[in-house]
Amino acid sequence: MQSPGGKFTRNMILGMELTTAGFIVVIALIAVASWYGYTRLNSLSSQLVELDAELASTTALLQGNIAEATSSLGSAIERQNQNVQTQLGGVQEQVGSITGTVTDLQKLSKTDPELLAKYSKVFFLSDNYAPARLVEIPVEFRYTEKKLLQIIPEVLPYLKKMLDRAKDDGVELYVDSAYRSFATQEALKGQYAVTYGAGTANQFSADQGYSEHQLGTTVDLMTTGTGGALDGFDRTAAYTWVSDNAYRYGFVLSYPKNNGYYVFEPWHWRFVGVKLATDLHRSGKYFYTLDQRAIDNYLISLFD
Repeated sequence: MQSPGGKFTRNMILGMELTTAGFIVVIALIAVASWYGYTRLNSLSSQLVELDAELASTTALLQGNIAEATSSLGSAIERQNQNVQTQLGGVQEQVGSITGTVTDLQKLSKTDPELLAKYSKVFFLSDNYAPARLVEIPVEFRYTEKKLLQIIPEVLPYLKKMLDRAKDDGVELYVDSAYRSFATQEALKGQYAVTYGAGTANQFSADQGYSEHQLGTTVDLMTTGTGGALDGFDRTAAYTWVSDNAYRYGFVLSYPKNNGYYVFEPWHWRFVGVKLATDLHRSGKYFYTLDQRAIDNYLISLFD
């Protein structure tokens, strides 16, 4: 028989073995758990890195799309603004054109078309025709102070500037005759017919109703040294000056040499507006060589 002490010793050894085995199992379990945790942590870390990369890629893509959309929207807005500006510009141009047309029509409605019409054995001017208004030519511009001379008010400023400039240039230039009514022209023509004979008078004096003087835009010019006679005016310094400068003030010579209406009248100057007078001067043409339709185009700029 074994002694009690021997049995106790075996039990102790068995207990210790069991304890050791359990400890080993626990250690093994801990090791397995640690390894699993480590592996799981590495896996999660890898997934997190991949997620970050995917998120960064998605963010970059979104930013690119937003930038592209913003650029496209900006271009579309700019194109729309340009279209609006173009359309607005077209409307403004049309409005300006319409406004200009209305203004031109207003000017034409207030401008007497007779002022640029041809007369002088071409068209008849009614015995009832008279300018809407007449003003007196100041005495300092008249060749004879006591002689009342009139002209339409729109022409007077141009006439005064021309005569003042001639004076500044040392040229004595005056007005000897201006507006004549139908009756005055009739009486004057009758006097010439008596003095010179009807045939001769017809060569230099218009019948009543055919005279440019009835328009109130025409003057006969005079200078000193001729004894008060119109004949010989073309041989004076005053005529040379007028020939070179009258167009600047809107005046033209109505009856030059070799015209088909009357004898050469170097003293007879008609206001037709600066634009038409300038164009005639530069082209070497005369008022009566132009077609009436061409002349009418200048009516709108007559007093510009």
